Amino acid sequence: MTDSAIVLAEGDSHFPPGIHSFDFRDWFTGLSDTALAHMFTTITFAVWASVAILIVFFLWAYRKPQIVPSKKQWLAESAYGFIRNTVAIDQMGKKEGVKFAPYLATLFLFILIMNMWAIVPGVQVSPNSHIAFPAMLGVLSWIIYMAVGFKKHGFIGFLKMTCVPPGAPWFIYPLLIPIEFLQNIILRPVTLALRLFANMFAGHLILLVFILGGFEMLNSGNIFIQGLSVFSFGMGIAMTMFELIVILLQAYVFTLLTGMYIQGSLADEH
Repeated sequence: MTDSAIVLAEGDSHFPPGIHSFDFRDWFTGLSDTALAHMFTTITFAVWASVAILIVFFLWAYRKPQIVPSKKQWLAESAYGFIRNTVAIDQMGKKEGVKFAPYLATLFLFILIMNMWAIVPGVQVSPNSHIAFPAMLGVLSWIIYMAVGFKKHGFIGFLKMTCVPPGAPWFIYPLLIPIEFLQNIILRPVTLALRLFANMFAGHLILLVFILGGFEMLNSGNIFIQGLSVFSFGMGIAMTMFELIVILLQAYVFTLLTGMYIQGSLADEH
């Protein structure tokens, strides 16, 4: 349950949800005056827990690898193999795809776990609903995209391949080159980050509308409105199921687009 829902459950109005719904109380405020005590929130917990889950899961799954995999090893191999086969190899070919599969699989699983916190009771918010986290993931993918392109084609060669459309008449280059530069160099990390952020932000708000709305109805004092709270809570459950689809889809889309960008850096010509 979010901080906002806790407040409503205690009888204080906190509706409708807004930007304040993404601000969480520091866990250790009052225990210490150090700066660290004011840095650990629900969001911080979700990020570090996601990292820990990912590391512990793969260490546990591959602690005693076997030729005939155990259930835990099969689960880890299936998660990795899904991204390796459907994203890395399908887009880049086997030779290059295998090289980037570890990064893409890690990216997918990390985003997936981070997104899952949006429907975990007691947390019910994804760190990716804060723009800083999708932004850093987008910048990391952009750095790899640029580094691969520079290594493959050289600095000038990559910029030329990326910003100068082949076959276009020379006299429209002054118009096309800035557009291509903006689209292929500047906006790619922005669109990656905003797509993930916007979906997780909107999903959290939608769940808050129904959950907090249900609490608000219960506290209204009107029997008819209190009865309607059942509908509000029911919609909250239904939208949680829908949010699960969004969670899976957004993790895959972010990974798929990252793979497409890297493949574009490896291509001889766009």
